[in-house]
Amino acid sequence: MTTMFAIVRTGGKQYLVREGQTLRIEKVPVKEGEPLDLDVLLVADEEGKEVKVGAPTVAGAKVLARVAGHGLGEKVMVVKYKPKVRYKRTVGHRQPFTAVKVEKITA
Repeated sequence: MTTMFAIVRTGGKQYLVREGQTLRIEKVPVKEGEPLDLDVLLVADEEGKEVKVGAPTVAGAKVLARVAGHGLGEKVMVVKYKPKVRYKRTVGHRQPFTAVKVEKITA
């Protein structure tokens, strides 16, 4: 059996995924351990012999993923500064994410 890969869309971004891969996506309101279906834009095998491109999604193709957990990303510091007026403001931000494990790709 050949291994498959797919390009999926979620949270306004596109990801190249393979079976067994764990990736971080934008936070989705799904509880930990529950399945999640992703929009499939392209499905292909590793050799490139069979490629299916969607318009915009591939009909009948599914990427089944399971939510592994939720969390917060690394802190990003944002600094506002105005010279000559003694104004400086520092704010930190941590982007929430959902970790998903890709279980199966069907075309």
